[in-house]
Amino acid sequence: MRTRDWDDEEEAPATRGSHQKERALKEVRAIFRQADAAYGPFSCPASGECCQLSRTGRQPWLWLPEWELLTQGRPLPPPREDGGCPYLDAAGKRCTVYADRPFGCRTFFCERIRGPARQPAETVGALLERLERVSQQREPSLRAPRPLLEWHAEALARASTKTP
Repeated sequence: MRTRDWDDEEEAPATRGSHQKERALKEVRAIFRQADAAYGPFSCPASGECCQLSRTGRQPWLWLPEWELLTQGRPLPPPREDGGCPYLDAAGKRCTVYADRPFGCRTFFCERIRGPARQPAETVGALLERLERVSQQREPSLRAPRPLLEWHAEALARASTKTP
């Protein structure tokens, strides 16, 4: 007998909006907990180097529900002059949204990672597939994740065009 997935439930179209968003955020949190557990045996030097996005030339790519979780109930920070992640603290060392940081920030891409010889690639792949399903259920027109700074710039532009 197959167990039900989070998106197997039928919903009336009138309740899809905020209810669907809350269900997606709940599932994203569950995915994040599983990613954290998979990386439990590993350690990060916590230098904030990977968060220096312009310096590394890398940034996390987020699905819509990850972005919604990241921005839910918090003000949108301004871009950083040093090109770092806008969610870094003023010193550029610590994440200000650590509990809600994106999947890509949880699955170390730093060469200084310490832990078992092999990273949990199969688990990460399965979790990424779940994250994609959650996003597709949330917004079928979005077919791929987008870079963090792209989400951020778009949100800033939208915020600046709103009338007070």
